[in-house]
Amino acid sequence: MKFWSLLIVAWLPVLQVLLVGLLGALLASNRFNVLTSDARRNINKIVYIVFVPSLVFSSLASTVTLEDIISCYSVMKRSANLYKAKCKNHAQTDTSKEHSGQDASGDYVAFLPVTSENCSDNVASNSISSPLPPNDLRARLSYCLRRAEDMLVALKELWSPPSVAALLGFTVGAIHKVKSLVTEEGSPLQIFLKKIKAANLLDDNFKLWSRDATIPCTVLILGGNLTKGIGRSRTVIKPIVVISIIAIRFFLLPACGIGIVTAATKLGFLPRSPLYHYVLLLQSTVPPAMSIGTIAQLFDVGEEECSIIFLWTHLVAALALTLWSTVFMSLVL
Repeated sequence: MKFWSLLIVAWLPVLQVLLVGLLGALLASNRFNVLTSDARRNINKIVYIVFVPSLVFSSLASTVTLEDIISCYSVMKRSANLYKAKCKNHAQTDTSKEHSGQDASGDYVAFLPVTSENCSDNVASNSISSPLPPNDLRARLSYCLRRAEDMLVALKELWSPPSVAALLGFTVGAIHKVKSLVTEEGSPLQIFLKKIKAANLLDDNFKLWSRDATIPCTVLILGGNLTKGIGRSRTVIKPIVVISIIAIRFFLLPACGIGIVTAATKLGFLPRSPLYHYVLLLQSTVPPAMSIGTIAQLFDVGEEECSIIFLWTHLVAALALTLWSTVFMSLVL
């Protein structure tokens, strides 16, 4: 009886997503033709630039505190120290085996003198594999300029609206005086938001507005994009690729997730919170992220491939996510 009750609880969120996605598919069909390709692309831009950063900022600013950041840093530092200790013990074990005439696999080896041929081979290999250019000022300058350009490109890619919103959310949440200006009732920013509400631009509060706008728009766009994958799977992408993705996504990764979360809990890396464990387990079972389709549509690259993969993975997820959610709830409760 407990299994069936958990199954119904796990099925309800999936049913809501399916209904909204079905509505998006109907609006994007040829019969209605409301969510056209241009309309979906424009809504994607609004979601990516406005709604998602708003959701990220409001969630982090209202929940994250300086104590949470320090706690996360302590956990990361503890994990790093444990990893360094294990590496040091492993290196000492290998060194002791070498001094005793044994290699790492346990076999005895003979200590041979280093010949001139070996030295020349090492010098040649080091000169080839070395990342530094020759001792020429112009070559060094061009090398440094190329590295600087690569770093600027990487920073530009990371400087996206959701990343900026996350950074601002952590900053506001960590500083109590700034956080009170944003989240507390009667603060100057809250009054400003209420004035905007009077102009019918926002709902009751900023967090509710961003949350209620982000998820429905994203699921509607997802349902509209799924129509592209109907009837084109054999011509665009091979079936074995789709089957492999489904097998790894819904069978292999959930099993690995259970093992990782269980091991981390026993080693003391995770707090003993059933909800926290459930969220971590659920991350290994969900279908591919909707933001992948958003990015593919914004850059106009791989839209049909993403639509095909999303179509089949979400059809399987309707059953797999429900069953795995039931299993996860039975494990953590």
